[in-house]
Amino acid sequence: MAHVQEARTAIGRRLRELRQDAGLTGTALAEVLGWPQSKVSKIENGRQTPTRADIVAWTRAAGEEKAAGPILARLEVLETMYAEWRRRLGTGTSARQRASIALEAAATHIRAFETTIIPGLLQTPDYARHLLAQSVARHGLPDDVDEGVRTRMQRQEILYRPGKRLHFVMTEAVLHYRLCPAETMAGQLDRLMALCAMSTIRVGVIGFEVELSESPKHGFWVFDDRRVLIETVGAELTLTQPQEITLYGQVFDQLAAHASYGPEARRLVAGALDALLG
Repeated sequence: MAHVQEARTAIGRRLRELRQDAGLTGTALAEVLGWPQSKVSKIENGRQTPTRADIVAWTRAAGEEKAAGPILARLEVLETMYAEWRRRLGTGTSARQRASIALEAAATHIRAFETTIIPGLLQTPDYARHLLAQSVARHGLPDDVDEGVRTRMQRQEILYRPGKRLHFVMTEAVLHYRLCPAETMAGQLDRLMALCAMSTIRVGVIGFEVELSESPKHGFWVFDDRRVLIETVGAELTLTQPQEITLYGQVFDQLAAHASYGPEARRLVAGALDALLG
């Protein structure tokens, strides 16, 4: 979340400059706006994200209304980067899946790296159902898991579309995590072995024994050279700055270079399936 914090801090720094240029103390500004002084302090120090109304009121109080535009533009970037899951999933899981269909349809080159779960485009319906049900329970969302699963399966049509470059890499740990009942995981691993044999997509697995040159800190998806998507427990982070996209692309390529593909990837998946079935 460092990128989010940096953006929030930059907004607070700029608002502080406007207050100081106007000759106002934090206490005086709070009195003018009818806010507790702590709110001014939190915003200026990057501990609270101001609303659009906050920014407009602040710049007006500082006599610099024309400065609101650039700051509001920064806020828009911040809101794009960090979208709370509750808001993004407010109408249920299927709406988020439909947004993914649009995003994936617009991209030609999709690179996905996962450390704990099978990538969504490679999931079986039963495996997807368990993960979506976990999201519903975690965030208290409307229960539309069945519709969410159907929409996630619709997303997978992209696997067979010509002109797409789809590259998936996951750690071997993904094959062993018990995020669902054993019979569901067995079906998922069986499906994954078939996907490893497809010629239209690349599916790689980084084995436990591989010495890595890059630490796989978290999962992420790279869409062309336009954006990076990162899912956390509480939020979805969207990165659109060119240097950030380049960095994640480089990290993906380094990790992908350590992955096994084809028969060797299927061997790793088969080993996980054997261990699961005892």
